[in-house]
Order: sequence, then structure tokens, then C-alpha cells
Amino acid sequence: MNLHENLLGGPPPTHLPENEEAYRMLAEQSAAPTEVAAAHPTFSLAWAMLADDAFEAGRVVESYAYARTGYHRGLDALRRSGWKGHGPIPFSHRANRGFLRCLAALARAADAIKETEEAERCWQFLKDSSEEAHAELKR
Repeated sequence: MNLHENLLGGPPPTHLPENEEAYRMLAEQSAAPTEVAAAHPTFSLAWAMLADDAFEAGRVVESYAYARTGYHRGLDALRRSGWKGHGPIPFSHRANRGFLRCLAALARAADAIKETEEAERCWQFLKDSSEEAHAELKR
């Protein structure tokens, strides 16, 4: 029996590839998220960090734009990793967190600008993808 087999018959969890260089830039070189996003535009975590920073500073539309960019970059990466538009995207896998954080940031910013339907869709997508991420990020 495969240890990662989904006993409910759904698609297997999707695990995005790690980007060690981007993580290293953030940690060891103390690079700003803008520098990491410029050097690694497919690295959703940098976009999530930019979205969070902008939201906390009251720049909601800017936060929305950053989150949407990271969300779309993440969707592209998920598809390249075999994701077919549904199924688990575990928050426990470090490389998935950037996409999931962008999805939550997009929901939060959409709600703030009264894009209620989009906010609801994004929160539901987050919950469907990862209960853990939904519980952690919807505060």
C-alpha cells in the first residue's frame, strides 16, 4: 500500500517544488521580498509577503495586486506539478505555503474592497485545498 494513497479516492496531494535559492535570499542574505520577487517571480511566498506588508500598511489595492500575482504564479506551478484543478495542497509542505498564503491574502483584500463573491470563492478554495491553511490563515 502506498503511504500517500488517498483512501477516499480523490486526487493525491500536490507538493510544489522547493526553491532553496529564494528561501536562502530571504533568510541568509536578508533580501527584501521585492528583491526576491524580482529575482524569482514564480516564488509565491515573496508575493504573499508583499501582499501582507501592503495590507498591514493600509494599501489594500496594492495588497490585492500582489496577492493576485502570487496566486496566478502559484496556479501555474501547481499545474506544472500535476494538479488538475482540485485536490489537497498541504500547508504542511513548505513550498505550498506561499500559494496558500497568496490565496488567503487575495480573499482578505477582496473582502476589504467589497469583492464579496471573490472573497467567498477564495476562502472556500483555501478550505478545500487545506483545512490547516484555512484555520491558520483566516483570522
